[in-house]
Amino acid sequence: MLNRRDFLRMNMAAGTAGFALTQPFLFHRQLLAANGVNTGNKRMIFIFQRGGNDGVNTVIPRGDREYNRANRPTLYIPKADALDLGNGFAQAHPRLEPMMELYRDAGQLAMIHRVGYAKQSRSHFDSQNFWEHGVPGDSEMKEGMFFRQLVETLDLRNPKNNFVAASVSSSQLLALRGENPFPSFKAARRFRLQGNEALAKKTLGQAGTAGKPVPRGLIGLYEADAAGMSARTPNLYTELVQNTGQALGATLKKVQDAARNAYEPVAGATYPNGEFGNKLKEAAMLIKRTDVKILGLNIGGWDTHADQGQANGAHGNLLGQLAQGFQALHRDLEKEWDDLIVVTMTEFGRTSKENGGKGTDHAESSVMFVAGGGVKGGVYNCDADRWKSGDLFSEKGRYLARKTDFRAVFGEIFLKHFGDDRALLDKVVPGYSEAEKADPDPFRFLDFMI
Repeated sequence: MLNRRDFLRMNMAAGTAGFALTQPFLFHRQLLAANGVNTGNKRMIFIFQRGGNDGVNTVIPRGDREYNRANRPTLYIPKADALDLGNGFAQAHPRLEPMMELYRDAGQLAMIHRVGYAKQSRSHFDSQNFWEHGVPGDSEMKEGMFFRQLVETLDLRNPKNNFVAASVSSSQLLALRGENPFPSFKAARRFRLQGNEALAKKTLGQAGTAGKPVPRGLIGLYEADAAGMSARTPNLYTELVQNTGQALGATLKKVQDAARNAYEPVAGATYPNGEFGNKLKEAAMLIKRTDVKILGLNIGGWDTHADQGQANGAHGNLLGQLAQGFQALHRDLEKEWDDLIVVTMTEFGRTSKENGGKGTDHAESSVMFVAGGGVKGGVYNCDADRWKSGDLFSEKGRYLARKTDFRAVFGEIFLKHFGDDRALLDKVVPGYSEAEKADPDPFRFLDFMI
């Protein structure tokens, strides 16, 4: 039988699945001070475009005279080939056509241009860290921005909150990393104890029956121990171990139950072929079958230094996958859509001028996509009022300067979607008010949320 010592030493990895039990105990922070202020059913899927997306060819500033063949000889997309966005200034890359269902028909897709942060790092590693931790310039920050959102707004001691977040990835995304480990897995069916399926199921076990609190596997062991704790005064160590064991068993069971039956998308939803589409489908399944709050996943390949391509090149192919993924989520999660938000992130944009390798290099601001039932669709920061002709080279004569700080985009999501208040926002995004006071304009809300 699995005992407490075995449990604490147990490696909770199976294939690419893991529970990241490298931190001391799951409930340390919640036992000291649990807020538990969030009782709603709002959810989020975030997608990190690793490598730095070329925002200029994603949402095209057609009204800027500097968007031309001279500056982008092999990357320039003619006006006749691009998608009209209805504001007389901006167009979209032609491979984003599947997104138009959300943009034009539903009116629930925001395309937010010129998003970045002050003193932009052009290091992939540093800038990704800053975005996911929510604190630009702080390389020592350990907690992810979405981790803080969850731990500050949910009581993780409550059994109903045993599965509130996951990285649909082989490793935990930094945005969800903190002292309370959240699981990571590419496929929910692979998130289980080590060993074959029968052995893993036996080790997990089940709760004891009424009147017979005999430990049966991991779940029974910690349920039985909890019953005995009421007869003695537990110390902090005992309670931490107890709560960790219960949460671990409950999380494993919930994910396994969700993945037990094959998943079929509905309403004509077709996810992209390949790993990215598979991860999106996993996310949709978990949104439908569990009460998970935040799911994160990656799509790589955006570091387009060479042979970036025009409509049908490497960059266009990635945009096509992303657009098809958004369309599939919108169709597949129709019943959940009003309470869901889907948002993209990328560490920086690309140079406005094409390089000698027919690609683009690391630069400043880029584009974010935000979709959901509470989103006011439209183009933001790419119109004649917010973008002057020549702005393509507004930063150091080479880059596109930011108009909106990425923290303001998430600030609006935290306040209007999740229902946080301003005091809480400074805990979720440390230093938010100070940065806003120092430079107010990039922190003005764009009002893309209802």
